[in-house]
Amino acid sequence: MISADVLILGAGPAGAVAALNLAPTRRVVLVDRREHPAPRIGEAFPGAARRLLTDMGLLKAFLAQDHRPWYGNRSVWGLRGAVETDFLQDPDGHGWHLDRVRFDSLLRHTAVVRGAMLLTPARILDIEFGADAWQIRVATPHGGQRVAARFAIDAGGRRAALARRLSARRRVTDRLVCGWVHGSARPIGPGAGLTVIEAVEDGWWYTAPIPDNRRVLSFLTDADLPQARIARNSVRLIEHSAGAREIHTILSKGEFVPLGGGFTAAHSTVLEPCAGPRWLAAGDAAMSFDPLSSQGIFHALFSGLAAAEAADACLAGDDNALQRYCQVMVSIQHAYRRRLDFCYMTETRWPSAPFWERRRGYKPDRTRNRAKPS
Repeated sequence: MISADVLILGAGPAGAVAALNLAPTRRVVLVDRREHPAPRIGEAFPGAARRLLTDMGLLKAFLAQDHRPWYGNRSVWGLRGAVETDFLQDPDGHGWHLDRVRFDSLLRHTAVVRGAMLLTPARILDIEFGADAWQIRVATPHGGQRVAARFAIDAGGRRAALARRLSARRRVTDRLVCGWVHGSARPIGPGAGLTVIEAVEDGWWYTAPIPDNRRVLSFLTDADLPQARIARNSVRLIEHSAGAREIHTILSKGEFVPLGGGFTAAHSTVLEPCAGPRWLAAGDAAMSFDPLSSQGIFHALFSGLAAAEAADACLAGDDNALQRYCQVMVSIQHAYRRRLDFCYMTETRWPSAPFWERRRGYKPDRTRNRAKPS
């Protein structure tokens, strides 16, 4: 039996950040299905993340990893044509296009160095609360392992497997999916250092440089639309990109050569509730974001830090810690929905196209009265 103060499911950014902040003063067990971080392509990290990394003592090690700089955005969206904005006047400076394996490995390593126990590859078989602690049975390659923990954090991504075992439910607000291809490309030329998005009648395109002289190309549409079949096929996806002139120019002049691709869910979701007696959810387990917002990885770090503070306060006897955490998550959700709906409303060229018609008009979020921990 392993005795712990906090069990964390998921060693991605949210879980690892929660662990590395709790480990110096609490006994932490971190459980993840994967022995090594999974490759993820095309993640953007805003300059404001410098503040979080500095507060957690990670900035120097992060900068040493040499992630690709993100200097600004170029968009073909609405009636204005191509518009470019840079981060020269941003007080936080430029952002980065991440190598997620390197970044996730840094967070995991730091959590272990600071004292967290990492069980991987491992998965939770069952969990129940009793005798003032969670009783958890974990499967590992070497057999079963039992953990007793006073608090539990679900940072297991969109699946939110732990929270769903505790009767929490995910509310899905759209049907967005993403097909993507990555490949080699020249490091200079159109689109260098920029995130580029381009709206089309059936969705929108995204491309950005990524480390090691590569580039990612993504197409986002709704899962029930015919164009989703194109998103599932890498060859057809590249062919279809010819309809997005800005994107096509960048690929052509950058001598893009595809190396592989994939297809994934990209819809917005929110967990209801996001916390309960002696547990909470963080990162994508608590809420997931439309990639248009470039908010996912930043939210993972912020919510991981907030989860660590809430768990620590709860264990110290603060009865209001979980309610405050839920209120923060609700405020993030409302601000996100307002910004996202405004952005989609500015594209008016295809008013009768199903993809855009579904996103016309602001629809108030209904999580406000469902956020309190049960």
